[in-house]
Amino acid sequence: MATLNDQHHIELMSFNLDNIIRENVKGLSPYSSARDEYVSDGSTMVFLDANENPFENGVNRYPDPQQRGLKAILAEQKGIKEENILLGNGSDEVLDLLFRAFCEPKQDNVITLPPTYGMYKVLSGINLVENREVLLTDDFQPNVSEIKKAIDEHTKLLFICSPNNPTGNSFSTNSIEELLNSFNGLVVIDEAYIDFSSEESWTSKLNDYPNLIITQTLSKAYGMAGIRLGICIASAEIIAVVNKIKPPYNVNQLTQEKATTRVLDINSVKNEVNEILAERAKLEEALTTVSFVEKIYPTNANFILAKVDDATLRYNQLLAKGVVVRNRTTQPLCENTLRFTVGSAVENKTLAEALKMI
Repeated sequence: MATLNDQHHIELMSFNLDNIIRENVKGLSPYSSARDEYVSDGSTMVFLDANENPFENGVNRYPDPQQRGLKAILAEQKGIKEENILLGNGSDEVLDLLFRAFCEPKQDNVITLPPTYGMYKVLSGINLVENREVLLTDDFQPNVSEIKKAIDEHTKLLFICSPNNPTGNSFSTNSIEELLNSFNGLVVIDEAYIDFSSEESWTSKLNDYPNLIITQTLSKAYGMAGIRLGICIASAEIIAVVNKIKPPYNVNQLTQEKATTRVLDINSVKNEVNEILAERAKLEEALTTVSFVEKIYPTNANFILAKVDDATLRYNQLLAKGVVVRNRTTQPLCENTLRFTVGSAVENKTLAEALKMI
């Protein structure tokens, strides 16, 4: 009798990365920059290979195209290998590279699960790739049976945002595992908010699923939205494909330096996350006392989605009091909802007072 592990192996045997890669990408020779050909070992050299300005100002040299120093730190912290990481100009570049590596324009399709992060749909439009939308269930979970029905031989990517934006909740592990096991394309789990979650990152399952891609970011928990640093985590084989098509110097020197300093100061990051979680609990408590708040949705992120009586009215009233929140009422299943980012203690107090006054 087949064990669960055997069954898992049998189902996954049909995943073949070679079937997923675009034909033009398979035969592509990536641009080889001067800094790819000669990698400094730290010894003093005269660099006359890259047509750079020789006058030192901190940024006159091209950055490391593979961001080796930063990747080494991230790999160690996440318990993976450097070859499992690709860094991008924000997660948005990483997501765009996935479309360009694996989806044939006008032929392939991807699946998204609204309400979700809006860039998946935008990128599908930019890349001329059909976006098949399968709504979440009423309790904001993936509708696995409907997702399976939407898949055909041209479905290349399935985007799963967990914890989900704008709803804040994490998706059931069983649902995601069922999709990983049954789908012969790539499952992209967007973990932009994972640091605020009680759930474990899917990076721990990387070796179990050859079709798993995880994206993370320094924009949220690390507080570095301004430097644009996105992280793609996948098998060495998938990373090698995406590496072929990324621009040679997609992560600039200043970003690499700032990111390195920040990820080395991991205790500060953890302290800030703990403070945000404490403030999140206080904000949830404050929202329960507001008369026009009808429902507060469970959250594993650094924001709270709440259903109100009239989202557009309440949004404008808060704006008049100097507080900007996000009106999500136009999103599927999100009628009359507002999304509140968890701010500092002072900012949350201002929000709570404004809510009481209106």
